Amino acid sequence: MLTQPQTILKEATTIDAFFGTASKEVYNKYIEKTTRCIDSFLENNNFYSGETPSNLRSKGKMIKAEAEIALSLDEALSEIKELYLDHAISFHNPNYVAHLNCPVLIPALVGDMIASAVNTAVETWDQSTSATLIEQEMIRWINTIIGYDCHADGVFTSGGTQSNFMALLMARDHYAYKNYGINIKQNGWSEVVSKFRIFCSEKAHFSMKKNAALLGMGYDAVIPVKTDERMKMDASSLVFEIEREKQKGNIPIAIVATVGTTDFGSFDPIQVISKIAKEEDVWFHIDGAYGGCYKLTETHKKVLEGMEFADSITVDFHKTFFQPVCSSAFLAKNKQYFQYVSYYADYLNPLENRNDKCPDLIEKSIQTTRRFDALKLWFTLKMTSESTLASYLEKVHFLALDLYHSLKDDPCFELIHKPELSTLVFRYKVHGIHDDQLQDTVNLYIKNTLFKTGQASVASTKYEGKIFLKFTLLNPSSTIQDLLNIIGMIKEKGKEYRTSN
Repeated sequence: MLTQPQTILKEATTIDAFFGTASKEVYNKYIEKTTRCIDSFLENNNFYSGETPSNLRSKGKMIKAEAEIALSLDEALSEIKELYLDHAISFHNPNYVAHLNCPVLIPALVGDMIASAVNTAVETWDQSTSATLIEQEMIRWINTIIGYDCHADGVFTSGGTQSNFMALLMARDHYAYKNYGINIKQNGWSEVVSKFRIFCSEKAHFSMKKNAALLGMGYDAVIPVKTDERMKMDASSLVFEIEREKQKGNIPIAIVATVGTTDFGSFDPIQVISKIAKEEDVWFHIDGAYGGCYKLTETHKKVLEGMEFADSITVDFHKTFFQPVCSSAFLAKNKQYFQYVSYYADYLNPLENRNDKCPDLIEKSIQTTRRFDALKLWFTLKMTSESTLASYLEKVHFLALDLYHSLKDDPCFELIHKPELSTLVFRYKVHGIHDDQLQDTVNLYIKNTLFKTGQASVASTKYEGKIFLKFTLLNPSSTIQDLLNIIGMIKEKGKEYRTSN
């Protein structure tokens, strides 16, 4: 009979291959060497090496997972450096201004390392114990910041998309039960649910439509509402769309306000929207994945007044609170709403054993196994004051404003908005060219060339069908000169394209 060749262990014996009492020395040695390897990543000058996808794929032997002879730690670190660390995107680099990826705080890394090593699963008390209390405290803290009272609750999630999914699920199931006596969780779909409609800004996150589809309601259940010249949901258009759907025989069940749109960082008028939601007796959700943490700041405290009126809120700490992925929370104004996602399994969290003094957090989560993501936020708050964290957020906001004022009179650029958060959308303009398609080509050339050469990472988006470039500023260590250096690169590549073509 043929057998698979046995993997040969170079270093670790069975007893010290696992994290445990007998492996302390091995663990310490591995962590020390790994830390030195990560140091080499920090020495990369560019945000990206500029290596081509084909060359990265050519490292197939390194990418392959199977190994007849196990590598030593030094050999494995050497391979991962060549394969990954030398080419990983550096979100801390001042020339990275593309997406919602923030640099991470060192206290958060400490919490993340502890959580990974101990490997606590927080779904039930008997797996989690005091880790449960720490997550509950982090939820209590952010609920207090929002303005929720003791009846509120929340749970950590994988990110904004999952949090928004929970919001739409609760909105649907709550409306169905309250108004029609339909228990969707128990009995499944009902014909009337096909008429349910959810309203959000046309600039809202794509997860609204994606989640509506995953919930079986379809993309068409989400009604986009026009925005004004500042990219905010227009309240009059919202009322109009609600009435139009009613005339069609459809049923409004929820309104979603966005606090910090992905492209423009705009804030929907939450106080006005909350009043409309109350008048219509529908669920009011706030997607604050990007801008929710700005509730801590003096600069945005006023524009975020009224968050406490929402039935549910999404907040991403891994976007604007300098946390490693994943660190996100879904918050509900009334803890009773979590009944729509709860389930009691005999082997895990039997209903008869339910005990508020030893809670099982799985009651509030759509995930079962869930890591201790709250710990890194706990370390951050313990080691960094709220005022300091708020100052970091304010700094990137003022950076965006500084860049706006630096470019608004520059004939090389077309700007379409004044930053309300920390993003700026603009377009490089080739002088004398009036063809929008050609202007689109030039802007994409600029973006792609800067990325491929490892010089800078700039995002792109569309506005009124035209290609625009976008800076997303999340690094408090960046300076206006760093940003103007990237602007200089953009101008250089724009001139380069015109000369070549």
